[in-house]
Amino acid sequence: MVAGLNRAGLRVVLDVVYNHTSAAGTDPHSVLDQLVPGYYQRLLDDGSLATSTCCANTATEHAMMGKLVVDSVVTWAKQYKVDGFRFDLMGHHPKANILAVRKALDGLTLARDGVDGKSILLYGEGWDFGEVAGNARFVQATQANMAGTGIGTFNDRLRDAVRGGGPFDADPRLQGFASGLYTDPNGDPVNGTAAEQKARLLHLQDLVKVGLTGNLRDYRFTGSDGKTVTGAQVDYNGSPAGYTAAPGEAVTYVDAHDNEILYDALAYKLPQATSATDRARMQALALSTVVLGQGIGFTTAGSDRLRSKSLDRNSFNSGDWFNQIRWDCRDGNGFGAGLPPAADNQSKWVYAKPLLADPALVPDCAAIDLAAARYQEMLKVRASSPLFSLGTADAVQARLSFPLSGAAETPGVLTMRIDGTGLDKQWKSVTVVFNGTPQAATQRVGALAGADISLHPVLRESADPVLRTASFDRATGTFTVPARSVAVFVQQ
Repeated sequence: MVAGLNRAGLRVVLDVVYNHTSAAGTDPHSVLDQLVPGYYQRLLDDGSLATSTCCANTATEHAMMGKLVVDSVVTWAKQYKVDGFRFDLMGHHPKANILAVRKALDGLTLARDGVDGKSILLYGEGWDFGEVAGNARFVQATQANMAGTGIGTFNDRLRDAVRGGGPFDADPRLQGFASGLYTDPNGDPVNGTAAEQKARLLHLQDLVKVGLTGNLRDYRFTGSDGKTVTGAQVDYNGSPAGYTAAPGEAVTYVDAHDNEILYDALAYKLPQATSATDRARMQALALSTVVLGQGIGFTTAGSDRLRSKSLDRNSFNSGDWFNQIRWDCRDGNGFGAGLPPAADNQSKWVYAKPLLADPALVPDCAAIDLAAARYQEMLKVRASSPLFSLGTADAVQARLSFPLSGAAETPGVLTMRIDGTGLDKQWKSVTVVFNGTPQAATQRVGALAGADISLHPVLRESADPVLRTASFDRATGTFTVPARSVAVFVQQ
């Protein structure tokens, strides 16, 4: 299978789950405790089994458990030619263990092992919780701790800023940059007053800016309050927003298999009367922050086609009824397939029921096809220029800027410029305008007045006729971008 996918031009990443087992102790399905009882599983101070992963935790800090991790990863790489590894709950591993994996892979060569180990991608979930939190038992492989290693971690900062709220909110209607906060309020009191919404939106835009850099810790820019800050100085729920030392250490995403998929998150957050076409546009806008940002972009299968799990936030055991990707748009997108299972969703049923009963929230073929086409366009735009894949923090600092921050910043609109001098053979610069508002937006960048700038060639033929109207006024240096759109402009 791996070889077949490679022949088709696809690389294969293996999701490895070493942090827990399905059973422990005397359970007949326990494997590790049958080898050495009480060694491979992590125990608490009272001798009981640690289960912070919701299963039987393993003791990856123990020498032979750590060796099991390293040896099995090397086996997968050598024997199956896997192209990458995604570590589940990597923060439950010691940093030293993950670095040992990296070192072992780096030692593999084509001549001796049939694989170039240095080309194998490593990333994981760098969350910090449970009995190991705060480096309580060892230096963990968490987001901040992995800075400078070249190993990626998932970037929840951008996810929450774009979607709004967080995955554990009691009220799922908290809005964000791509779900209408302040500019298209859904009316839920949880969002606060207009003044509170505006202030929160501007702060979320700073989080998006940091995310677009690859979540760089030391990137300096002008924040929405007009002050110069670094990525690490922008607050994310009491923690630094920026934590990476290089853009490739950030795995940027707006949805994953955990928590509500993007379409469902937006179903909760957008005003219920939002049309199917505008939902497709907001979906594309949210995904564009992943595709057009620095670092590693991660998109859930089917999100480009408005895939829904009928608001199921934890569908690992929900079967195909909720999880399938409906490739034929005439079958809808999965929204309204049923009330999601009670175990992880019942607390949100009060919000879910009226939405799932609304047939207008099941997108038609036109909306699904529009979202898919716009995603393909963004992939082509990214591939058209090396400016979307800057390799170092220094390069990002030198080339990427947000020219309309501070007093010039528009709530719901972000403008990003990347200088292409000496790097991009086609264009002198690329400018991206993200407009999350329900109105057309103008962004005047005086320094670009007189420049030869036009809409990106791919977008001049966009599947969205409205996007084709995006324009640049050379006399004033003003970009005009239609509502709920992301437009990319290039300078000749």
